Amino acid sequence: MQTFAGRAAVAGVGMTALSRASGRTVLQLAVEACRAACADAGLAPGEVDALLSYHLNDSVPVTRVARALGVERLGWHNDIAGGGTQAASVLGDAAMLIHAGLARHVLVYRALNGRSGRRMNTVSTGEQERFTYGMAGPIPLFALAATRYLHDTGLTGEHLHAVVAQSRDNARGNPRALRAEPLDLADYLAKPYVCTPLRTADCCQESDGACALLVSGVLDGPRVRAVVRGGGPGCSAMDRAPDVTAVFSAYVAPRLWEVSGMRPADVDVALPYDAYSWLVPRQLEDFGFVARAELGPYLLERRHAWVNPHGGLLSEGYVHGLNNVAQAVRELRAGREVALVTGFGGSYGSAALLAS
Repeated sequence: MQTFAGRAAVAGVGMTALSRASGRTVLQLAVEACRAACADAGLAPGEVDALLSYHLNDSVPVTRVARALGVERLGWHNDIAGGGTQAASVLGDAAMLIHAGLARHVLVYRALNGRSGRRMNTVSTGEQERFTYGMAGPIPLFALAATRYLHDTGLTGEHLHAVVAQSRDNARGNPRALRAEPLDLADYLAKPYVCTPLRTADCCQESDGACALLVSGVLDGPRVRAVVRGGGPGCSAMDRAPDVTAVFSAYVAPRLWEVSGMRPADVDVALPYDAYSWLVPRQLEDFGFVARAELGPYLLERRHAWVNPHGGLLSEGYVHGLNNVAQAVRELRAGREVALVTGFGGSYGSAALLAS
């Protein structure tokens, strides 16, 4: 068990509306979400003594947000360079600050104009990947891994449709969701490819918005039970990978169960980082929820309806995964007992368990 386990609670959640054109600055979005998280926790923003954010040079520094919130005596603060890999592990950063006695109330946020501003599909996968593979962004890279994964598992476009269609069904009762209309198989198959085998519907939203969490060592709320971070040579290091389909979950899942002392059967809601539809079955397999041989019927029979009950990044919107963590807190408040959240960045990422 990790030494910080159970000492930090997510006491507050805040989000802006999600849109494709916010008409606002990223600072305005960040401040709105942070104020909402503080209000949800019953805490004045001035009582926050630590601030964390993660971004890819598309957001606003924590010192500017602190100033706008009126945090006059800011303690530990950090702008973490990184994308989706941080969505779960930022909880660990906050929990460790609390465990070390360096903060009582840690405000975590992610804010971006991800559709009307800098769009994620233009982010380079790195000089080496461009030179070696001719890939100009993340979608071609992960589409290549997806092609091999479908081959290895026997999954087809029909199974990817089941993932996307279920996310739309789950989003139907979510007023924040950008995509909540039903999607039948014929309509799915008519969607254009972005990069085979990924159609437009297989890729997560590009959204404007912000999400914030108030993590506290004093206030009550769902507890941070375990957090792991790591990876290996998988789909984001294909020239060194024994398995190009191996995403972060192949590496961090065993460690998560080891450090938490928990099992897959203990989890009653999963909120995996669903940047692309094929990542849902891959993570369900890696975390031990379903065996590879059972993936096909599991998806077609919609037994994955318990996954991302708000619609996830595919249907609710994209705040670089932090909105999935926010939904995990809502689910635990509503009566769930244990939630899994993950952060994806190819073969590197993070995972966390929250418990009510």
